[in-house]
Amino acid sequence: MTGRGVDQALPHPGAPELHEEYVHDARTYLLLAERANGPIARPVDPSWPWGDGLAEMDSFGPALRVMNLETSVTRSDDAAPGKAVLYRMSPDNLGVLDAARVDVWTLANNHVLDYGAEGLRETLDSLRAAGLRAVGAGLEETEAWRAAAVPANGDGRRVLVASVADVSSGVPRPWRAGAGRPGIAVLPDLSDATAESMATRLLGECRQGDIAVVSVHWGSNWGYSIPAAHRRFARRLIDAGVHVVHGHSSHHPRPIEVYRGHLVLYGCGDLVNDYEGIRGYERFRDDLRLLYLATLENGTGRLSSLRMVPLRARRLTLERADPSESGWLAQALTRSGRELGTAVDLGHEGALHLRPA
Repeated sequence: MTGRGVDQALPHPGAPELHEEYVHDARTYLLLAERANGPIARPVDPSWPWGDGLAEMDSFGPALRVMNLETSVTRSDDAAPGKAVLYRMSPDNLGVLDAARVDVWTLANNHVLDYGAEGLRETLDSLRAAGLRAVGAGLEETEAWRAAAVPANGDGRRVLVASVADVSSGVPRPWRAGAGRPGIAVLPDLSDATAESMATRLLGECRQGDIAVVSVHWGSNWGYSIPAAHRRFARRLIDAGVHVVHGHSSHHPRPIEVYRGHLVLYGCGDLVNDYEGIRGYERFRDDLRLLYLATLENGTGRLSSLRMVPLRARRLTLERADPSESGWLAQALTRSGRELGTAVDLGHEGALHLRPA
């Protein structure tokens, strides 16, 4: 969520005016962060919001990096009417995205159209001009539903990533892309038929040995409970041949499932945002963030291991979490993951490791 307060800290902030009920200037979110954790020397370097997360990603050396970009990238002031929270960042600050060297940005979420169709058009044009690959949104239906195919490991195999959203995340249904209508890939529902259709569409683009990932924006912002409909939908995707389900929308990490050997992330939590200093949900410790570093088996796409790196947000950057904070995350994910059959251990190096409960 590199818009709003984060954008204001970067070298080329956009207009700070907000159309929110309680906050009318994006710089207010900077002041809240400073009040909570100390002054932020502005402007910050484009790598600042990622902090220690960059070195952690580099040391793992992933074949592919996938992240959800939950903001519009636009100078448009055509704010979506009646929406409580609005995110935009300046196109001149795209260096912050480039710094993370992400291979695929997913856009099917409840903020990419916060500033209208023209805001979406500028978002897509800006990302394309910066050489940043994005999926899940488009100027018409076919483009919005098209998956990204990225070579992996230089051996001819690829990872295909599709980005979709469910209305349970706050996505307005009219945001769905149509024939000649800009928008995002909004699921009609979470039925078995929709899951099978989604899998068929994605797998139809796969070649032998490819990995298929469905990135889905769904669910509420807070809480550990996983709706039965989400579990059923994720499992139907796996049954139909998808290898990984990458879920997000919650502002904190949610429990993880391994279904038939395949990874299902129901809610990754935020990695970068401007929520420091906002009160009301302290019990979820949304200042604690996770990098999910998954290793998959060649040929099958089954999960070999999942290592998670705990980070803490402070002064709009990410620092390595201390042992007590990492232990808190491990306990929270173990408690909430019991029903899904998973537990999380704290390793001696400070990382979290997924195991069967």
